[in-house]
Amino acid sequence: MELKDKIVIVTGAASGIGRAMCEAYSAEGAIVICVDRDFKGANQTANSIDGLAIEVDVSSETQIVAMIERVENEVGPIDLFCSNAGISIPGGVEVDNDGWQRIWEINVMSHVWAARKLVPLMSERGGGYLLNTSSAAGLLNQVGSAPYGVTKHAAVGLAEWLAMTYGDQGIKVSVLCPQAVRTEMTRGHEDHVASIDGMMEPNVVAQACVETIRNETFLVLPHPEVMGYMRNKTENYDRWIGGMRKLNRKFGQFNDA
Repeated sequence: MELKDKIVIVTGAASGIGRAMCEAYSAEGAIVICVDRDFKGANQTANSIDGLAIEVDVSSETQIVAMIERVENEVGPIDLFCSNAGISIPGGVEVDNDGWQRIWEINVMSHVWAARKLVPLMSERGGGYLLNTSSAAGLLNQVGSAPYGVTKHAAVGLAEWLAMTYGDQGIKVSVLCPQAVRTEMTRGHEDHVASIDGMMEPNVVAQACVETIRNETFLVLPHPEVMGYMRNKTENYDRWIGGMRKLNRKFGQFNDA
């Protein structure tokens, strides 16, 4: 898909990867809707690219649906929806139920709710594009944060299911799986395990998304090392878990980046 003149929604647009996505898509000529619960930040992003800002809490299906309907009615048919907003919670199975529920709603269900609304609309008009932000943690796992590792795995699984189920209806799906990116989420965790291969700037990640969308491929891997780690995992699962245990002994006290 070429982005020129396409209508694009990006959640988590106030800062970080989301803001960089908005800037990159706008530079390609897209009409960009900047979505965030931080309306001031979303509006700053929108003003910088002549886009539109909408305040939405993606933990609410009602708000996601209302936002999609507004854009469809007031701007036009959505060509690309980037479910990018996400959160991290440190800890393991001891994290309380409220914490697990909140991260589940934001990191997984927000993708489900967007697809639930958009897939029928896109299918009816012959296609569309969904790009869901996961993490390298969704392909590997996350030392120090069970809720993050689990929900990011689920985000990858959902993206796979959407791709294999609706591809014949013209719906393209990609999933973004970076390691550490320099954002507010990673501030103060520059020495975290996710930064082993370096801390990437958001604009580099956003450009990788542009190229993936242009080529219509599934995985967005801004850190190419991740593919090698995936191969190690599938070649010898027990050896891979042993290596992750070593990382856990060194980095397990940190929360996710």
